[in-house]
Amino acid sequence: MSEYLYIKNASQVITVSGSSNKPKVGREMSNIGVIENGSVLIKKDRIVLVGVNQAVEQYVNRLSEPVDVINAAGKVVTPGLIDPHTHIVFAGSREKELEMRLKGAKYIDILKAGGGILSTTAETRQASEQQLISETVPRLDRFLQYGVTTIEAKSGYGLTTMDEWKQLRVAKKLNEIHPIDLVSTFMGAHAVPNEYKENPDDFVQLIINEMLPLVAKEKLAEFCDVFCEEGVFTVEQSKIILVEGKRLGLLPKIHADEIVPFGGAELAAELGAVSADHLLRASEEGILEMAEKGVIAVLLPGTAFFLMAEPANARRMIEAGVAVALSTDRNPGSSPTESLPFIMNLACLTMKMTPEEVLAACTINAAHAINRAHEIGSIEVGKKADVILFDARNYQTLQYNYAVNLVDTVIKNGKVVVKGGVNVAKTEAFH
Repeated sequence: MSEYLYIKNASQVITVSGSSNKPKVGREMSNIGVIENGSVLIKKDRIVLVGVNQAVEQYVNRLSEPVDVINAAGKVVTPGLIDPHTHIVFAGSREKELEMRLKGAKYIDILKAGGGILSTTAETRQASEQQLISETVPRLDRFLQYGVTTIEAKSGYGLTTMDEWKQLRVAKKLNEIHPIDLVSTFMGAHAVPNEYKENPDDFVQLIINEMLPLVAKEKLAEFCDVFCEEGVFTVEQSKIILVEGKRLGLLPKIHADEIVPFGGAELAAELGAVSADHLLRASEEGILEMAEKGVIAVLLPGTAFFLMAEPANARRMIEAGVAVALSTDRNPGSSPTESLPFIMNLACLTMKMTPEEVLAACTINAAHAINRAHEIGSIEVGKKADVILFDARNYQTLQYNYAVNLVDTVIKNGKVVVKGGVNVAKTEAFH
């Protein structure tokens, strides 16, 4: 097998280039670097050349080494898609809650009754590491077939020191054995467990005194996240946890203003969080403060869709200068999907984002939301060779054909892992 992989004759190459130092905001999100009749040359796991067909072909013809070729005629080439907000490591399922919601139950009501996050917590606590790996690998395989090459993976279904540790260990092992790269976030503050229901401040102290030091010591996560919401963690409790996490080297993220305006966006700005996520009910003040402080808005239109709620006001955020990223929010309760392309469809159809904006949101801006923009998120010389070939003649088709998987080929670290829509990569056996 050659060290070189030559993707030639694409109808379009979408580079999303020029924003590795900061995410795209405002009108920049529409500048996605379209090269008509383009080609990409990869050497080992890095991009070495991108441009129009003739220029790249001339370079390839001068090489003395053999070159593997993929003819991308009639296809669109983009950076690998990036999902910056998932809860992918868990046990069990919660399909019964859909019927409960259809009959009028609210998400917080289900949570208070012992369902929701707490239901998944009970099953995840009982699961072994091997069971969690076995249940998570098929989800990752589906992500890969949908063109996702990097995801963020949160803990938060353990809610004890050792069970949170277990979830993060599983994410670390999955990162080692699966083609998809996993970036870990500690989210011990995902819900208040039943045993602390009457004393939530004691649970906050457990997070601070036991969980965070262990996670930091063993370097099991890069970020710390909190569900800052009415009925979950207050703004004050969230701040205590995030400040301590930041002191220990874990960068802050916040589940903010999902159900009611709660001040989460303002807290994200105050702390200089990398991102604030959900934001369905974010205040005007919070949006403006996020724009001023450079906090990325990770929007989850699939969650709003599944919960039958109004989505976040993406247009207002973009107009205000907030960098917007998109995510599946893959979890068993409010967004059980691995289809990031469908989330991109929803962003257009329910939040009025343009096809250009959603591509920027799922590539370079998503990379910034997990501090990986120096390596991934665009097709540029020197970056990792994470590249997708879509069976489409132009990028607009990706949003026109909604709920259809147009992924033909996925290249991860320079290797073809999905071919003809079929996963050809083998996850290493776990021992």
